[in-house]
Amino acid sequence: MIQLEVLRYNPETDQEPRFQRYEVPFRDDWVVLDALNHVKEEIDPTLSYRWSCHMAVCGSCGMMINAEPKLACKTFVRDYRGVIRVEPLRHFPVERDLITVIDDFVAKLARVKPWLMPKEAPANGEYRQTPAQLKRYKQFTLCINCMLCYAACPEYGLIPGYLGPAAITLAHRWNRDSRDGGCDRCPALRRDLRGLIRRDLPCLRCRKRVVAAGREEEGKNESELHVQCVELCRRLSPLRKRSTPRSVSG
Repeated sequence: MIQLEVLRYNPETDQEPRFQRYEVPFRDDWVVLDALNHVKEEIDPTLSYRWSCHMAVCGSCGMMINAEPKLACKTFVRDYRGVIRVEPLRHFPVERDLITVIDDFVAKLARVKPWLMPKEAPANGEYRQTPAQLKRYKQFTLCINCMLCYAACPEYGLIPGYLGPAAITLAHRWNRDSRDGGCDRCPALRRDLRGLIRRDLPCLRCRKRVVAAGREEEGKNESELHVQCVELCRRLSPLRKRSTPRSVSG
């Protein structure tokens, strides 16, 4: 048997969140999402959380698992000893139990105008790209909007107006696309990124946090995205001389 300690919060009845502990069977092939599904189906049908594909494709089941942002469908219970604590993603308001309000995340994705703004009309009715041109931005199209990087990024929690790593990466995806001429999205990015640079370029510190937290494939991808976030900062805003960024503890 394993024990799950799950954050519970019902805004209609609870004044503040609380933890509730459940005992579920141990199976070597179970992930945390399987354990949560067992709780909901066999023990407590009132437990609320998001999930859909169970294949690390939809990004719905992002949660804090023992204080680390992870996809519940890729996190095996066999990798933990003792109580497994499950909480909603950090830095987001809690709607109910493990469900967070993601309106701010969606609004910030929209701020970077994430669509093709053509430089010119395509010849013969279609755009053409070489494999090398596609390779320049392809990795940035693989984001599944799981929001793990937002939960791992301390600056997102500290700066209300900060676009966040996923939105900046999405903008960079279009900036690297040879078909795109969308300079309209640059002013908002310049304002955002110059503000960050005045704070000693916290993208560097956030990247360290994500690398520390991400021992899964999406963690590796996020660390690469943060490298490109720094590259975008350098390209859009001249850097002033500054001290070495401090690391983030915790």
